[in-house]
Amino acid sequence: MSIAATTVVAETTRRAKPIRRGLLATVIGLALVTAACGSEDDPTAAPAAANEHSHDGDETSAAVELRQDMRKLWEDHVTWTRLYIVSAVADLPDTDATAARLLQNQADIGDAIAGFYGSEAGTQLTDLLREHILVAADLLAAAKAGDTAAVEQQQAAWDANAVEIAEFLAAANPAWPVEALTDMMREHLDGTLAEATARLGGDWDADIAAYDRVHTHILTMADALTAGIVQQFPDRFEN
Repeated sequence: MSIAATTVVAETTRRAKPIRRGLLATVIGLALVTAACGSEDDPTAAPAAANEHSHDGDETSAAVELRQDMRKLWEDHVTWTRLYIVSAVADLPDTDATAARLLQNQADIGDAIAGFYGSEAGTQLTDLLREHILVAADLLAAAKAGDTAAVEQQQAAWDANAVEIAEFLAAANPAWPVEALTDMMREHLDGTLAEATARLGGDWDADIAAYDRVHTHILTMADALTAGIVQQFPDRFEN
């Protein structure tokens, strides 16, 4: 079952040049319900340019609060994604409710960004993140069905959306280099793909290990986003 079957799908699917990272073999393996991993790179590695100020020793209480809030939002992102993968793969009765909660998280992240960049920017990010989730769900459904052509099509759309998210954020804040954000999105997609692959293949140890990597990586990403906001709006984070 796809999230698209239980929610309103975005009116159009954006297209951009896909991220080229040699995942074709993994995608095909996913469609054939194997347990191959999506990337051998360490998904916990953080792009230094975006993360160099993540844990400054002179962090103010306002900055600490933002970091905690940002971590909670992005932890929810990967947690509810995982729960959706588990439910959708097993056709559990909570799939629709889990999908709704996962999509709510994308609105929550958009609302958090709106507090700094305005409601229009928040809505745009929410739409991009909804697409990120909806396309991922369609990719999972295609993989579960063993439809290799559909898997490749959804993979291209997923990659294009990831580039859009990175470019959107980089345009909002010069402290977030587009290359670093793209690398972060790559690792997030790779880790999620490895998690879904292992779940589909019944490789529970690999499934758990992949989620642990996804979880660690998303905290690094959240901290990098926090650092960029604090750097861009210093007056809002004074003691």
